[in-house]
Amino acid sequence: MKTKARSIIVFILIVLVIGVVGFVGFKGAIIGDYQIKSFDKTITKGLDLQGGVSVVMEIKQDKVKREDLEKTKEVLALRVNKVGVSETVVAIEGNNKIRIDIPGKYDSKTIVDSLSKTGELKFIGPDQAEILTGKDVAKATPRTNPQSGKPEVGLELTESGKKKFADATTKFVGQNIAIKMDEDVLTNPVVNEPILGGEASISGSKSLQEAKKLAALINGGALPLPVKTASVQTVGAQLGADALPNAMKAGVVGIGIIFLFLILYYRVPGFLACISLSFYIVILLLTFALMGATLTLPGIAGFLLTIGMAADANILIFERTREELRTGKSIKASIESGLHNAMSSIVDSNLTTIIGGIVLYIFGAGPVKGFALTLIMGIVLSLLTAIVFTKLLMKLGTQMGILSKPSLFGVKRRAN
Repeated sequence: MKTKARSIIVFILIVLVIGVVGFVGFKGAIIGDYQIKSFDKTITKGLDLQGGVSVVMEIKQDKVKREDLEKTKEVLALRVNKVGVSETVVAIEGNNKIRIDIPGKYDSKTIVDSLSKTGELKFIGPDQAEILTGKDVAKATPRTNPQSGKPEVGLELTESGKKKFADATTKFVGQNIAIKMDEDVLTNPVVNEPILGGEASISGSKSLQEAKKLAALINGGALPLPVKTASVQTVGAQLGADALPNAMKAGVVGIGIIFLFLILYYRVPGFLACISLSFYIVILLLTFALMGATLTLPGIAGFLLTIGMAADANILIFERTREELRTGKSIKASIESGLHNAMSSIVDSNLTTIIGGIVLYIFGAGPVKGFALTLIMGIVLSLLTAIVFTKLLMKLGTQMGILSKPSLFGVKRRAN
């Protein structure tokens, strides 16, 4: 009786937690002065869901070093940011292309012109006079300060830049010297002392990754590689606004049909599977929000596909359990055998799908990558849900007594 009571309490708590997290995730909540945003506000939406411009820039030379490609990406990302765009996605495609996805309604011609121009790096004094240009910088290196342990960028100047910087830092001790790319301020450090040897350090980076980005921009100066516009795609705001609610309706209908089938065909185990799938949906959306992944229409298709895969894993478990029940085994033994026998099929099918998703992500571009990423994340989480969570619910169902007869599994023949 203690085991049964404990199992009932655990089961109720699980359902309540899933319900509360799901409700807050879909509706949002305000607790005191703290606001919890809904999934709709925290998950980044792709261009096809909110409209915007997608530009692919191609490098205009045959052999491109990965390091130069990364520098070019950082400079292009900086130029897009000054358009006032949030949630912009800048990614390398293949060996010589960079895709820039810009959500919202913006003039594509202005954006393309901004991305294509040469750009200029300058060191500007507090009197707004130019001190150095990118040509005066020999090298910028991200590093960790051995004394403070904080990230910084080490600067090495050319011979021409050494004297100009020595004069400027002597003049502006205690004041700021801004480092700008075009009109954007990359950093605005204070001169602590005159720098006479042509080597300096720029502190203030919050992380080593931020220091690497700053060093890449300084090293690149202007665009490290010549680029041209390979393609420009504009998605209207109205099309994006219509796409999301339609996709959500399709998702709700699809999930509802899956839940209905599971309950009608598998009865009590089907009900437990619906709880397991609800847990999976909430966890997947929460993972998307925490990772900052971008959700697109192909991504939603991948999301719905993974729900089907997760349901399929539960179906395999139930069918294996039914087979064991028909041989006359007890409920507990049938469930244990069903779970054990279904695992190899579940792992094999999901593993092959994950491999396919990885191939699509590596060689795909744009929406294909979004579909592949959603597919991989969904399959991994659905596999964990089937192996761990469904197994837990089946065990609790047995201990609570709601899985006490073969008929509850849809098996007419009684166990011996």
